[in-house]
Amino acid sequence: MLRQIKRRSLLLVGLLLLAFLYLIIRIFYVQIVQGPELVRKASDELWNTSRLLQPVRGSIVDRKGTILAQEAVAYTLSVNPKLIHKFGVERETVDALAPLLGLKTSEQRQQLRKKITEKNAKGEYYVQREVRPYGWKIDATLGQNIQKVIDKKELIGVYLLPEQKRYYPSGDLASHVIGYMTKEGNAAMGLEVKYDSILKGKAGYVSYEKDLKGYQLPNSDVTYKAPVNGKSLQLTLDSNIQAYIEQALLDVYNEYKPKNIMAIAANPHTMEILGMANYPTFNPNKYWTASSQEDFRTSALSSIYEPGSTFKIVTLAGAVEEGMFNPNATYMSGKVRIGGYWIKDHNNGQGWGAITYLEGLKRSSNIAFVKLGYEQLGAQKLRSYIDKFGFGVKTGIDLPGEMAGAISFRQDIPTEVATATFGQGQVEVTALQQLNAISAIANGGKLMKPYLVKKIISADGQTVEKEIKPTVVRQVIKKETATQVGLYLEQVVNDLEIGTGRRAYVEGYRLAGKTGTAQKVVNGRYSTSNQYVMSFVGYAPVDNPKISLIVIVDEPKVSDYRQGGLIVGPLFKNIMKKSLLSLGVEAQKVSNTIDIAQPVKEVPNVTGFTTIAAQTELMRSGMPMMFLGKGTTVLKQDPVAGTKRIQGQNMYMLTEDPSKIVMPDLTGKSMKEALRVCTLLGVQVQFQGEGYVKQQSWIGPSANKNLKIVLQPLGSIFPATPTPSAKSSLKSGGQ
Repeated sequence: MLRQIKRRSLLLVGLLLLAFLYLIIRIFYVQIVQGPELVRKASDELWNTSRLLQPVRGSIVDRKGTILAQEAVAYTLSVNPKLIHKFGVERETVDALAPLLGLKTSEQRQQLRKKITEKNAKGEYYVQREVRPYGWKIDATLGQNIQKVIDKKELIGVYLLPEQKRYYPSGDLASHVIGYMTKEGNAAMGLEVKYDSILKGKAGYVSYEKDLKGYQLPNSDVTYKAPVNGKSLQLTLDSNIQAYIEQALLDVYNEYKPKNIMAIAANPHTMEILGMANYPTFNPNKYWTASSQEDFRTSALSSIYEPGSTFKIVTLAGAVEEGMFNPNATYMSGKVRIGGYWIKDHNNGQGWGAITYLEGLKRSSNIAFVKLGYEQLGAQKLRSYIDKFGFGVKTGIDLPGEMAGAISFRQDIPTEVATATFGQGQVEVTALQQLNAISAIANGGKLMKPYLVKKIISADGQTVEKEIKPTVVRQVIKKETATQVGLYLEQVVNDLEIGTGRRAYVEGYRLAGKTGTAQKVVNGRYSTSNQYVMSFVGYAPVDNPKISLIVIVDEPKVSDYRQGGLIVGPLFKNIMKKSLLSLGVEAQKVSNTIDIAQPVKEVPNVTGFTTIAAQTELMRSGMPMMFLGKGTTVLKQDPVAGTKRIQGQNMYMLTEDPSKIVMPDLTGKSMKEALRVCTLLGVQVQFQGEGYVKQQSWIGPSANKNLKIVLQPLGSIFPATPTPSAKSSLKSGGQ
């Protein structure tokens, strides 16, 4: 027995000696062989720590310094499931947090409970879990309320982790322009994406030696690289105008339930965007609550559509520039046959009989623009003006998502050229392109590049590092042409009897504008239901433009598309009037507009005026006119200055020696009007019949100036056009 005990003791001692020997060898190996490497690892992994220092993202402010986007204090709610389980307070924790986080349904409360009781793959409770999405990067106010509850109810295992998040103080104001930041810290859409590299700055870091508890060791080496905070952006946006636009759009959106509605306002001289919005929209502070992806679509840039009659401004400008637009020349409205198809005016092709081109503009007659664009300008010149005004290419605005549209009419296909003159067929544009075009007319003929960022400001907010200047793309039309086109477009608004833009009229302000109603193409054919895009584009004041504006309503719920003017006119008026007042443009005490209700006016004196000055004066007084001759100065006028004239009476002005003037075509004029022209030209006239001029011919040599005029009732002069068959009828645009 004793011997057995000794053997076991020797065996145990031997094992202990072997273990001790192994330990000695292991220590030698670790210290001598692996020592340097382990020291390095200990230094790097155990005693040293480093962490990123996140920069502060730059702010975004409007033109007056109002903050639209900035970094703000936030918190993330975190829980310790292991600790909560240990003390058995799962239910109490859910009951305390759910109301604060807005969790009302049993499903939402269950999601919170699942987070509080979450285990890892080994079946062990986690020691830290963030409560996402409800408690992730919550704002400071909610964080403070949660902290009060934590303290009051002494919640165990519930913490608030300090964070930074992007905050948009004005909610959804200009959300499509600004964009938003995701909770993961990624820029999404708008200026946040476009200028991300400028706004985000560069991260820094700090590295130091620590003890086992993570505290910095005394006299330890510290490596520090400061973060570079992001630069800020000052925009061209005016928050007041932006708010007017958004409220006006929302009112119409709620009333007429359109598919989409949008508006853009700009300074026409610089193309600084003063406001841009569309509905539906979203709140960038709660972007995840948007109802659909359509809420994020910047329709003002990405929606392309057939513009309809607002596009007539291009045809009008080209015709005036080429000297082809005579406001008092007449044509037969209603319909015209082009390339085997009937093109009609928007009143079902009935027209208004023989009218002047100025009246055709006021009434938005398609036939007037077919004659101007297709017959007079021709396909090649028409296309050149469309290109000059910037259609078919991107404007280059500093915002992602812009579309170029498409101008694809074939110049050898008559119907495609004809319909392009009034903005339908193979013409697709964006709202911004339309605004850019009207702004070129407002500013004296210059096509500008639109932009949203006015200044880039240093991170400390003290220095303007870059200021963006207006960019002229090209001179589209002469300044004189632009002025004249503006006066014509003013008549569209100011003629309160027949002007299609009369519902946008604002007492005391001179507005120029054009309406548009375009039927939408559905499955390759024009829709037979009320699927229309209705728009209004214009600027004010005419004599000193401060703001240009476009509004577009896509498929409003109305019983008749002709009610479109009842929507876009007042919408335009609402935004324009408030914006002008905000810009400090006061209504004039004495209106420069036409008083349609006044039947009699005093004839102004334009004798001695240049033709351009005379035309401007007569346009402002609302008096139709006709120049006789090719001179540049008015030598004589009829009626004479100071006399009274009836509304609608023409002013005839002689601009050169009557002997050099070719006798104009008087077809369609009354006997009295024909006599006035002949008297100015020194022509003797013999009338035959009653009514209006049917035909005219010289009696003997023209040098004798004896003219025979045959008069007949108006209906026999301009017989009704035969009704076309449905097969040969071509759908035309609206007002």
